[in-house]
Amino acid sequence: MKRQNILKKLSDNGVVAVVRGNSIDEGMSISKACIEGGVVSIEVTYTNPSATDIIKELKSQYNDPNIVIGAGSVLDSETAKIALLAGAEFIVSPTFNPDTAKLCNRYQIPYIPGCMTITEMVTAIEHGSDIVKLFPGNVFGPSFIKSAKAPLPQLNIMPSGGVDIDNVEEWFKNGACAVSVGGKLTSGTPEEITEKAKKFMEKFKKANERG
Repeated sequence: MKRQNILKKLSDNGVVAVVRGNSIDEGMSISKACIEGGVVSIEVTYTNPSATDIIKELKSQYNDPNIVIGAGSVLDSETAKIALLAGAEFIVSPTFNPDTAKLCNRYQIPYIPGCMTITEMVTAIEHGSDIVKLFPGNVFGPSFIKSAKAPLPQLNIMPSGGVDIDNVEEWFKNGACAVSVGGKLTSGTPEEITEKAKKFMEKFKKANERG
């Protein structure tokens, strides 16, 4: 049930903020600004050397059951284990890694690997991934999801890269279960990030209303 509950939150929240930065303060500031704007699925990437501490701090500060804190840019199972011990509730990778998939399955944590081809996506779901990350999404565009789900309707695809405020509704219209957004959301002052987060959530809600 733990994994299914987290997956439902990711789907219900719709937008995952990819939080990078180079320090605890920067990562915390971006995360808080996103949450303030309603984007409450936070992916703290391990490109930030302080990612583990940021995950711990976010988990400590927020008790809202709708807020989901995960780890991104996880390249191996060793990093995944560190992130899980810090409190990460989902793991995202730029590529598929079988050892990371096995670890996440063991602890009933969603593993979302980056995939570019149908073969990679099928391999990922065969190893227990409930969601695959279409990465880089800008290479394919929103219509790829609809095409992929025609022969494989069971695929749950989250695009990453190439998602912005102008096309986010199109991604959902074509069948994305969630979207992952980096700089198009997380750049700027905290106030600017919060305003962008609000706009992304408005677009997500509109896409749901339409269907």
